Amino acid sequence: MKGTEHFKEIIKSYLDQRAKEDELFRAKYETTARTMDDVITFILNEVKNSGCCGFSDSEIYSMAVHVIDEPELEIGKPLSCNVVVNHHIELTEEEKAEQRALALKRYQDEELRKIQARNARPKAHKPQTDSQPTLSLFDNF
Repeated sequence: MKGTEHFKEIIKSYLDQRAKEDELFRAKYETTARTMDDVITFILNEVKNSGCCGFSDSEIYSMAVHVIDEPELEIGKPLSCNVVVNHHIELTEEEKAEQRALALKRYQDEELRKIQARNARPKAHKPQTDSQPTLSLFDNF
């Protein structure tokens, strides 16, 4: 896989937003022969060639814009790797309520399971004492 799908979505979202805001970029973005896979491949090759392990969002976004702006730029060979994306996802109020309800349900299920496991354990039996004392050969009468 050429980067994670989440990474691809973030880059595409950024480029789409940039095209909405910048008319000059939009003209190149709409007419480019480059695919999102080309953009991701270029970014991954640039990251690999740099030898660095971490980049800011703006550095990655500028690489994506660069590959769209420069049609003669060499993309490089596709790489198979994983990309870690440090990106905060905003949830809607409905999604937050849904996740909260799921978490509460999981918590309740776990607590119920603990109670059932505690009640299912066999009780420790105390030896019953008979009303008659046990006699021993060694007892003195």
